[in-house]
Amino acid sequence: MLRIGMVSPYSLTIPGGVQQQVLGLARSLRAKGHEVRVLGPCDGPPPDPFVTPLGNSLPTAVNGSVAPLAPDASAALRTIRALNDEAFDVLHVHEPLVPGPSLTALLVKLAPVVATFHSAGESGAYRAFSRQLKWISKRIDIRVAVSKDAVELAQRYIGGDYEVLFNGIELGDYITDEVVQKENAVFFVGRHEPRKGLGTLLEAVSLMPSDVKLWIASDGPETEMLKAQYAHDARIEWLGRISDAEKYDRLRRAAVFCAPALRGESFGIVLLEAMAAGAPVVASNIDGYRNVATDGENAVLVEPGNSRELASALAKVIADPRLSDRLVAAGKLHAQQFTMDALADRYIEMYERALSMEADNITSIELPRMLKRFEGRFLRRSRLG
Repeated sequence: MLRIGMVSPYSLTIPGGVQQQVLGLARSLRAKGHEVRVLGPCDGPPPDPFVTPLGNSLPTAVNGSVAPLAPDASAALRTIRALNDEAFDVLHVHEPLVPGPSLTALLVKLAPVVATFHSAGESGAYRAFSRQLKWISKRIDIRVAVSKDAVELAQRYIGGDYEVLFNGIELGDYITDEVVQKENAVFFVGRHEPRKGLGTLLEAVSLMPSDVKLWIASDGPETEMLKAQYAHDARIEWLGRISDAEKYDRLRRAAVFCAPALRGESFGIVLLEAMAAGAPVVASNIDGYRNVATDGENAVLVEPGNSRELASALAKVIADPRLSDRLVAAGKLHAQQFTMDALADRYIEMYERALSMEADNITSIELPRMLKRFEGRFLRRSRLG
């Protein structure tokens, strides 16, 4: 049994792709008999009993989006204390160079570190602080990226070697024997911000027949503006933030799931979720989505930002049962290759490799200079000594 400390820089009570991966992976690892605690900001009660909250988050502008980070000193102190009290065998740090608990865990480094890089596209912070981040990243023992696009971003600014491990889905959540009646609806779930392409989808639906409904889940900075712009269209149902159970239900009932993102997607986990639930997928033909979807095989991919092409693709999938059934069958089969349990097995191999690196003195646990005066109080170092 391994004692694993998993660190998230983003609030675990606010929906997000990284948070979903962190919690899902922790559940799979715990089911395999390992002891896992997740450390991260929480804006409210922790979402699972194995989560240690590190304080509230602050909405922070990051690369065209708003991330719920905790870069304050109090969160850093809570992170250090939790890491020390738990005396983990190994640390798994997600987005290790993001300010807050992840960066703190890396700087303190109280155990061997496996780090997962999720972001793709462009990063102003990586560009501005490349030299400092290269130095900090030397404290990582094993580097993982969720896609080749995430590798490209990290290597561009901090260098290093990376192993690509896909994101995972908890497949059991999406599979049911219940027969569900499909509705003539397009389903969208994602943050309402420009890069997610919701405006393009709304324009596309306005071009479609009057009997096609649009279900829009979640919220974001564009919500009120888009609601006002399309207030005249009674076919649109603004759902706000929904539970996982409702998301699974909507995915099963929708005639088609649409992911119209314009950029900035490193891995199309939302496409895999739709496939696993039995929804045919129409998505933008961007790098992040091509990691998991093949046009004409398990999805229909269209030019990003092209509302007319998007409307045509959605209408075609809805109107052609044979095409829809073929996409659903291929999608369900494809999604089975990306289970969270399989991902957990790969990470266990990496944790054990990181511990072997420590045993063989390939890596060492050295406190930063600012904490040297407290060296004797760090439990794991005392135990190893």
